[in-house]
Formats: sequence, structure tokens, C-alpha cells
Amino acid sequence: MKTLRNNLGSMKLSQFKYKLPEELIAQRPAEKFRDEARMMVIHKESGEIEHRLFKDLIDYFGADDVIVLNDTQVFPAKLLGHKEKTNAIIEVFLLRELKPEQLLWDVLVDPARKIRIGNKLYFGEDESLVAEVIDNTTSRGRTLRFIFDGTHEEFKKELFAHGLTPLPDYIKRDEEPEDPENYQTIYATEEGAVVAPSAGFHFSRELMKRLDLKDTKFARLTLHNSRVMYSEIDVDDLTKYKMGSEQMFVSKECCDMVNNAKIAGKQICAVGASTMKALETAVSTDGFIKPYEGWTGKFIFPEYEFEVATSMITGFHIPYSPMLMNACAFGGYKNVMAGYKEAIKEKYGFGAYGDSMLIVP
Repeated sequence: MKTLRNNLGSMKLSQFKYKLPEELIAQRPAEKFRDEARMMVIHKESGEIEHRLFKDLIDYFGADDVIVLNDTQVFPAKLLGHKEKTNAIIEVFLLRELKPEQLLWDVLVDPARKIRIGNKLYFGEDESLVAEVIDNTTSRGRTLRFIFDGTHEEFKKELFAHGLTPLPDYIKRDEEPEDPENYQTIYATEEGAVVAPSAGFHFSRELMKRLDLKDTKFARLTLHNSRVMYSEIDVDDLTKYKMGSEQMFVSKECCDMVNNAKIAGKQICAVGASTMKALETAVSTDGFIKPYEGWTGKFIFPEYEFEVATSMITGFHIPYSPMLMNACAFGGYKNVMAGYKEAIKEKYGFGAYGDSMLIVP
């Protein structure tokens, strides 16, 4: 199986810098209906660009084509609490549950310099939820042990009741009542993400039904998006960057749908960078995907040779973003960057709440 071409080392972090006007970073979803967002279509072989709406997706897929979705579900991962004695306000970002029976969580804290092992943190006006810092993991990372008298199910309900939607840092506002619904795909079922697979935001039930009536198939896999896609890349030579790991699951049912489409020469569309990463992690030496349960740290950037997907739905990402690199690897660096230049000219929305891009052959 081919994975990387010999000239891979030519791509540098600095090549993914571009001037993004701040007013184009969407602070809220632009449209009343999800599927009425704007969609730029890039034909990667010709470089042609079309301006469409997301609901026009039905014009690009037909019978037995497969659209692969990441069904991870975002949980309310951002907590505001205070430190014992000093009452200093502390932001806690839940990353993942470590040991459910012990109520242990891997978290990030801010400001980290004030949080030491042994400190207690209190959440809620009545301070009903308490956590103790039991370990340091990274400069901002801590392990918390929550103190709660009740079942694990009751604890999770209480914990999430205090949580806020983990909006990206480039969304410069507080959570609004619509965010828990808006910052989630309509097909999310598997709890575990702290970053939404936002390429799927524009699917509506009506659009999915219309695609279903055309006999377009939907395959599902799970990759729990973590903060690694927002981690700062601190090297210019991208071959030297080591991406953090994310948990993923690919079922036999998903494999069968994707592999049958590949055998039949049908389109396989990856919805988002996380789905593309999962497919490329699960692919075997024979070019077909196999059931997978584990972790992936795959970092996709040009010049990567893809084995599975023939098309891709993505968004418009901020400079230096690994999601931008993923899209450039799939659609061609020149094509995608030309698309971004056009998107800025035409005032497309950027970021998780922005507009959509479809890359087709």
C-alpha cells in the first residue's frame, strides 16, 4: 500500500498561512436551515470551482454511492468553577473519563499555575460538585477525582448539567441557548467528542431522506474528536510533527458498505477530516478497510496518497489548521488554496459554524 510520496518533505507549515479577515470567522450558524449553507464545489482534476448550496449535494451522489459519517457526539466539556480558599475562578476542560468507577477525568485547567496536586475545585452556585486534583499530566493537564455520593449515571448527569458547549477558541462569545443543538450533527449518537465533526453540521433530516430516496447509502464510524486538531504545530517541517491520538471505532457493517462501494466503482465520500483519518487508519494493505477499535495519531498532509475516499465534504478552516492540511492533501494544495482565495472574495463563512466545501473527482 502506498502512503506517502517521496516529495512529502517539501510541504512546510508556513505554506498553510493565509490572510483570513476576522469578520469571516462565523460566530453563529448563518442559515435558518442547516442544508441552506453555501457550498463551494472543487473538481480536483480540472480545478473548476462551483458555488452551490449544501442541499445541492443530491446532484453529486446517486444509487449505491456511500457517504461516510462520523457519529461521535459532543458532550458539554467546559466547566467553570472556583478554587478552595482563594475563590479564584478556574476553567476546567474535560478531555476524557479515565476510570468511571473512581470518577477520574483527564482535564485541562486555566490558569494552570494556580492549580496544584491536592487542591479542591468547586462547581455550581451551591458547590454541589467537588473535585480534587490528584496528578499533573502536562503543563495545563491535570487528573481530577470527583467527589460525589450517588451512582455513576447520577454523577454524569450532574457533571454535564454544570457543563458548557466546548466552542472553539475563535468563537469569541459566551455559550448561547442554541449552541448545544447547533454544535452537534443531527446523527450524533456516540458520546465522547470535545470537538465537533463540523463538516457534517449541514446535513438535515430532509436532505438525508432525499439522498436515501436516491439509494445513496450512509455508513457510520466513530472517531472521538479531541483537542489535537487545535493543538499548535510547533515545527515548520511537517514530517517532524507528531499528532496526539484519538479513539476510534469502525464496525464490520461500515467496512462492508465501503468495501462493496469500492469494488463496484461507486463514490465513497468522507464527511470531514476525522472521517478521512479514520478510513485511512482502518485501511489494510489490500486497499480495503477492516474493522478497527483503538487509537489513531495519523496526520494527513500533502503529499498523501489516499486509498479509500473518492470525494470529501469539509469546511473552511483557519490558517495552519490540520483540517486545512487534510483538505489540501485530498483536493490538491493549489486547488484548495485557490478555493480559499475565492471563498474570501465571495465572503464565505469560515470555522465550525461556517460554510461547506465539497471536493469531487
